[in-house]
Amino acid sequence: MGCSCEEKLSLNFDDKKVDLSLMEPILKKYEGQSASLISILQETQEVYGYLPLSALNLIAERTGSKRAKIYGIATFYAQFRLNPTGKYIILQCQGTACHVNGSKEVSRAICEELNIKPGETTEDGLFTLEDVACLGCCSLAPVIMINGEAYGNLTPDSARKIIRDIYEKERRKNSDEN
Repeated sequence: MGCSCEEKLSLNFDDKKVDLSLMEPILKKYEGQSASLISILQETQEVYGYLPLSALNLIAERTGSKRAKIYGIATFYAQFRLNPTGKYIILQCQGTACHVNGSKEVSRAICEELNIKPGETTEDGLFTLEDVACLGCCSLAPVIMINGEAYGNLTPDSARKIIRDIYEKERRKNSDEN
């Protein structure tokens, strides 16, 4: 027996428990403006960092839009995330300059270090890894960007060290808090 549509959706959309009351200001702002779905989704993502399934269902209910339409918009535009992201978002440049200067090896090292593939988040929720077409830092090739900070002229070893240094910083911060 196959999955229901709702079960299939739950495989694509993360639906951790979220506080839907945080959506009230957004829904009030756009009340009666069903043509503002993209703006509503953008602001919802700003609140949660991604689009929880329960939030999408609430948007459909409150705007009178079909859930399929909301889901379609959320999955069509690359700007929308369907799952939570890590505290550190690593953008791996895959542009020509980076490619010819060894980005493939750097990428492999980062994937091995984090035990994830591009598009995934580490189990601890600390890192999300994404491939991007170009970061515009060609003189630093190969380059990655972590939360807006560029790291260039990378080797597999230097990329691993950057990740390990962030992990160490987080460990120290957590032990100082406890």
